[in-house]
Amino acid sequence: MALNKITGIVSKWLVGGLMIVSLAGCTTLNPATGQREFTPFMSPSQEASLGAEAHPSVIKEHGGVYDDPNIGGYVATVGGRLAAVSELPELGFTFTVLDSPIVNAFALPGGYIYVTRGILALFNSEAEMASVLGHEIGHVTARHTAKRYNQSVFANILGAGVGVLAGSEEVANLVNYGSQLYLLSYSRDQEYQADSLGVRYTSRAGIDPYGAGHMLDSLKAESDLADLIANRSGSERTPEFFSTHPNTEDRASRAYQLARDTGIAQGSRDSGHDRYLSVIDGMIYGDNPDQGLIRGRIFWHPKMLFTFEVPENYKMSNSSTAVVAQGSGAAEGAAVIFAGGSAEGKSLQQYMNEAWKSISDNGALENWQDMTINGMAGLTATTTGTLSNQPVLVRMVAIRYSATQAYHFLMIMPQNNVAALEPGLKTMAYSFRKLSASEADKVKAKRIKVITVQKGDTAQSLSRHMAFDDYQLERFLTLNGLQKNSTLRVGERLKLIVE
Repeated sequence: MALNKITGIVSKWLVGGLMIVSLAGCTTLNPATGQREFTPFMSPSQEASLGAEAHPSVIKEHGGVYDDPNIGGYVATVGGRLAAVSELPELGFTFTVLDSPIVNAFALPGGYIYVTRGILALFNSEAEMASVLGHEIGHVTARHTAKRYNQSVFANILGAGVGVLAGSEEVANLVNYGSQLYLLSYSRDQEYQADSLGVRYTSRAGIDPYGAGHMLDSLKAESDLADLIANRSGSERTPEFFSTHPNTEDRASRAYQLARDTGIAQGSRDSGHDRYLSVIDGMIYGDNPDQGLIRGRIFWHPKMLFTFEVPENYKMSNSSTAVVAQGSGAAEGAAVIFAGGSAEGKSLQQYMNEAWKSISDNGALENWQDMTINGMAGLTATTTGTLSNQPVLVRMVAIRYSATQAYHFLMIMPQNNVAALEPGLKTMAYSFRKLSASEADKVKAKRIKVITVQKGDTAQSLSRHMAFDDYQLERFLTLNGLQKNSTLRVGERLKLIVE
């Protein structure tokens, strides 16, 4: 189809409440990139509205705001320095630390910048943190989300052809932004551009621009370590920073070159190593007790006062809404989802049916049986279905915790392995029990502890204090941005993870 014909069609569409009368001459100069932009389907004002609308849901979906004003204030202060020297200082950037152990950072249009405490734990200097904040500011000033969105719209236009008319469902879908836009992966060129802008902003703000290269090295080491740990357990790991920020072999070297291109000599500016470590000393590492803790095969929730244990060969992951256990090895293909909800004024069967219908339209549960689990009323039922083209048995077990609260396990087992899998999952269900207040008080979060290297300390000796049963040395080295052959200096400050 000729471009002028597409232009004629699109010019009649109502997008975000604004009539596009012409696509010709709609380009504007972006002061950050120096490039002319053609983004008719998302204006700067629409970007600001999108960010403001999505901000609360993003916080909710990622564990809430981390409740430490010193850390939050520090991130906002450094971020504010960077935003002030960007091309859009008037935008009014908002910096938020998310209470999530996932290693990630991202931005929403309109100047909403997010870093998780998981990624803050990995940094070893103010310069490294600033490089990520500057990078995300760069995604905003370069309007990368708007560009990705416009590419998506045009792809739909070209695919729909002349049959798409104003007011159609397709058009409505195109302007339904949603809060998940930040999950759109950036292109390689956009990542390079954000890296370049990040270095620009850190150097302008008087911050060491070499932090970007160090940060990318650390992120790569963390990603490699996560792969190593996941492969040992035979499970798929949750993708983190590089799932939305594509990595390339030469990205770190490019970042170092960008820093050299500023004319600032390496080492001539304080990286803010000690200052940064002082701020994050004591920060929670891994799961927050308020959201439940995974310790080996046991899940503890000291706030909601319950615990349970998954069978061998299951790897747990936790979120603010559910615990998922994925089977591997002898339990390959099996999975468990644990969640809870209100049971006030409901029978246990009503609770189960509502929970089941909220996740599946695969028919009704059958074979209902009453049970008692550690003094609590329980109920179980089954159904069959297909998952990934494989026949499965689904068993649901619900437990009335109190008059107002219930919890449930959703167990998925390949039909050809039910006899081997079901006994272990039954034991898991019967392991669910209430915690006493004294038991809950003993369940502590892991935290970052900043220590000072003493004479005779080595990476090997210090790593033995890491609160993990496996990969202690590898975790210690990655956490501190060290190599296996790194020599520790007396008086140097490093991080440990302790309970």
